[in-house]
Amino acid sequence: MKHLLRGRSICRFCLCLALLVLGWVPAHADFLWFKQQQKAQVTPPSQLVNKQQPAVFNREVYDRMNPENINVLVSLSRQRLYATVGNDVAIDSPISSGKAARRTPSGNFTVLQKDPDHRSSVYGNFVDSSGRIVRGGVSALIDAAPSGSHFEGAPMKWFMRLTWEGVGMHVGILPGYAASHGCIRLPAEVAQALYAKVKIGTPVKVVD
Repeated sequence: MKHLLRGRSICRFCLCLALLVLGWVPAHADFLWFKQQQKAQVTPPSQLVNKQQPAVFNREVYDRMNPENINVLVSLSRQRLYATVGNDVAIDSPISSGKAARRTPSGNFTVLQKDPDHRSSVYGNFVDSSGRIVRGGVSALIDAAPSGSHFEGAPMKWFMRLTWEGVGMHVGILPGYAASHGCIRLPAEVAQALYAKVKIGTPVKVVD
């Protein structure tokens, strides 16, 4: 047993020495730091997701809201959407806007199109004839469909288009941070409630 332990120690020493000579490991103090970092616990993904306050509805204000008096404000920095009548807030909801590489544009927009069962023309999955996903999370502009499959756009229920370049408001996953390809994702109940009150031409203001 002593010989076995001694053999393991020698092997470990030789390995460290070889790494040091090859320049793969810094000096002794840095090597100890490196080992300590390896032992450090990895932060669980759940702790990396920001906690968002759930949507708040004011039923009294919502009931008197209509396509003529509704105001919609989206705050990218707060990741919130506010639907108001005058100074009264009817809906205060979390959102997920465009990530850094596909940031949601700020400015004054109007609802250009409404489609309750819209699907993306760019992002989605390749599926076979039975609807089984062959390859998920693809871009129709970049990826080629595997043999025997076709593109099926990602669902964007209660879609309210803001630009003809593809930006709109719709149902989507809210991970707690800006994560979309440019659209404004909403909780399902909020998207449906907002869809019922806006019309083509309703102004939507997006601020940083």
